[in-house]
Amino acid sequence: MRVIIVGAGLSGLMAAQSLTNDRHDVTVFDKGRGVGGRLATRRIGDATLDHGAQFFTVRSEEFASHVNKWLEASVVHEWCRGFDSEDGHPRYAGSKGMSGITKHLAQGLDVRTNALVFSLERTANGYNVITDDGVAHACDKVLLTAPIPQSFSLMFGGAVEMPDEMRTIDYDRTLGLLAVLDSDTHNVRSPGGMQNPDEVFSFIGDNSAKGISATHALTFHANPEWSRAHFDLELDEIHSLLLTAARPWLGKAQILESQPKKWRFATPRTTWPEPFWIDASGTLALAGDAFAGPKMEGAALSGLAAARALTN
Repeated sequence: MRVIIVGAGLSGLMAAQSLTNDRHDVTVFDKGRGVGGRLATRRIGDATLDHGAQFFTVRSEEFASHVNKWLEASVVHEWCRGFDSEDGHPRYAGSKGMSGITKHLAQGLDVRTNALVFSLERTANGYNVITDDGVAHACDKVLLTAPIPQSFSLMFGGAVEMPDEMRTIDYDRTLGLLAVLDSDTHNVRSPGGMQNPDEVFSFIGDNSAKGISATHALTFHANPEWSRAHFDLELDEIHSLLLTAARPWLGKAQILESQPKKWRFATPRTTWPEPFWIDASGTLALAGDAFAGPKMEGAALSGLAAARALTN
């Protein structure tokens, strides 16, 4: 069976790995320069900073079976067991940044980055997935793992109807700031993560304390309300406002270099109750963090569930 997956984030790559292990012919397309989606890591000089997802937890045995393999391969490590206080639940991080998880998953797969899927066409034998270079890629089945609004536009062009309740799923925005510092004399306390520390930020992460950066570097994520209120400003103005908001957390440290980041589809506000959706023909499925849980575990399990559904 020939399957094309749109999106090389965690959900798409987990599905691709599962289908490939079952000896199906799989190609993954992603419009980005690299794999990962919101598992995103940026290097600024000697600093390494996660600017998408900051950590993940494990609740289910199925996800734990995969995470245990990542631990054995040193792809991930335990960061801490709580930020304000210990609660017994490990918080895991990518050992070389969160994008390292998806780079590990992509090994041995046919993943094509810088490849925007422009449209989808039904054919007598399945689908043509058309990329922005005009090439039509024939396949038997399709898995869409992009955010719901992006998947909807492809489904509409391919004459596949999305349920009304799914079409209304929207996402919170996130504005972020990456800051490389001259020292560790900042005010982000051990173990290096602070959740909802003030009225602006939902998370502040110390990438050095997390164990991924060779030098001092902080990631700031603004909360959904602040991000929504300021998202449409010019990027320079957003950058300035984030620097001002970050100042109390810098302590005596000085910023050597900083960059703003924008995530339009950061976190789904509501989720579809099932771990995936598949059309009546059983040939087109949707998966991702909008299905049965907006966290990393939900995205991973969604991709695996969709892969199983497509092979039934």
